[in-house]
Amino acid sequence: MNDSIGWQKRGTADIRKAFPKIGRNDPCWCGSGRKYKQCHEKNDKKIETIALQGHTVPSRDLLKTPEQIEGIKKSAVINMACLDEVARQIHVGMTTLEIDEIINDVTYGMGGIPAPLNYEGFPKSVCTSVNDQVCHGIPSDKVVLKDGDIINVDCSTILDGYFSDSSRMFLLGDVKPEVKKLVDVVKECCDLGLAEVKPWGFLGDMAQVVHEHAEKNGYSVVREIGGHGVGLEFHEEPWVSYCSNRGEDMLMVPGMIFTIEPMINMGTAQIYTDKENGWEVYTMDGMPSAQWEYQVLVTEEGYEVISY
Repeated sequence: MNDSIGWQKRGTADIRKAFPKIGRNDPCWCGSGRKYKQCHEKNDKKIETIALQGHTVPSRDLLKTPEQIEGIKKSAVINMACLDEVARQIHVGMTTLEIDEIINDVTYGMGGIPAPLNYEGFPKSVCTSVNDQVCHGIPSDKVVLKDGDIINVDCSTILDGYFSDSSRMFLLGDVKPEVKKLVDVVKECCDLGLAEVKPWGFLGDMAQVVHEHAEKNGYSVVREIGGHGVGLEFHEEPWVSYCSNRGEDMLMVPGMIFTIEPMINMGTAQIYTDKENGWEVYTMDGMPSAQWEYQVLVTEEGYEVISY
């Protein structure tokens, strides 16, 4: 079990164990080279206090060091370049396999590795989810983009062991106004959620504005699949819900990196997974679903978008 999970049910001794005492004049645990009292001491004490109040807080291994953040940002340069190139080339009549080829060309050409490829058996380098596919669409030469389609292209990159992750929606040709509205509203949900990313707030602060805006527009938010921590691994703690409430879920602390990526359906929130491939997730009622994804760093002042 990750030490960040379940701390609200643990005692003082458990919390102290998760935050080993460091001398005030010793080098800080983050590797900055500064004395602990000049670096993370103040934040660590604040985290411990909030944990003792019954909240879930991140362990130190979820807080990225300056060196790690720089590595993750370099990975993100490739990730965004991939999505930029897809934006330039995507068109009616192309296959989703061609999108996979674009991702491979850009990623390997810039010295990176596509994170999805062979991840738990996933067979391609990117996820391409069309119309009623919620997520994890597998690129194929049999899936041809048609006029009126919407597609989420979810790209993840490894560079020198550092991970980046973001996705964008693309509209093909003459998209129905009600479907375009879905895509626009989901982007608005992400932007509203982003504005709630602040140190010493909670992930539930972000989640509440996301699901409220979606529901206000008549949409439903997928509950079973959410965002995640990312940076040193493809998927880290915390798991990020978009159906919780203000003041709930993990404390946001400077150095945390996670994704804002609500999956929002035009119809029911119910979903199912393709039994044959075990990956592709669809809306139960066959209505469209949309998703945008930002990779976000919590800073001392607020947030920084790492990849989009």
